[in-house]
Amino acid sequence: MKKNPTKDLIVEAAIKLFNNKGFNGTSIRDIAGLANVNIANISYYFNGKQGLLEYCYINFFEGYLEQLEYAYLEKNDSSKEKLKKSVEAIMSYQCKNIQLTRFILREVTIDSQIVREIMSTYYVKEKYIFTKILESGIEKKEFNQMSISYSIIQLKGLLSMPFIHSYYLTDVLHVFVNEVYFEKKYINEIYNWIDKVLCINTSELSIIN
Repeated sequence: MKKNPTKDLIVEAAIKLFNNKGFNGTSIRDIAGLANVNIANISYYFNGKQGLLEYCYINFFEGYLEQLEYAYLEKNDSSKEKLKKSVEAIMSYQCKNIQLTRFILREVTIDSQIVREIMSTYYVKEKYIFTKILESGIEKKEFNQMSISYSIIQLKGLLSMPFIHSYYLTDVLHVFVNEVYFEKKYINEIYNWIDKVLCINTSELSIIN
């Protein structure tokens, strides 16, 4: 697909301003000024600021689910490996799109019509994939018997925390999400959680049997 430089500049400027000033605190004039484009271009491509917001949502979640589905559909993987590949795919995607991720994850905590629509489409699909992986792992005795819903809550918390609380990470913990080493290190920490919390201890299983 042919890229549109003007459209990309508008989206990039909007994401930066939405992060720094909030959606309501950002004007169309602000976006046009930072993108160095005519205000009319925003109306032409997005039908205004609300349309630009919806585009950011769709752009983020389409890419997010594409990565998740790709990992989920990998054949010949154990449930544990599917979950780990899903984690790696999501974290890599979010780290490559840090500004957009921060903004979107913050916005979905606000009750609105567009957020409810996202919950009923993208997040329901995400829940389905995580549920199938966890159920399969329990059935195959890879994972402990667990509450699927509570396990998804914990997993989602791990996946989103660095982007929702980015200032806490940098100012308090001195961990920098934008640095190269962070992605690999943090993915390994989630792997440890999967191994130690979700997975059955094989040595204990052999004793029981």
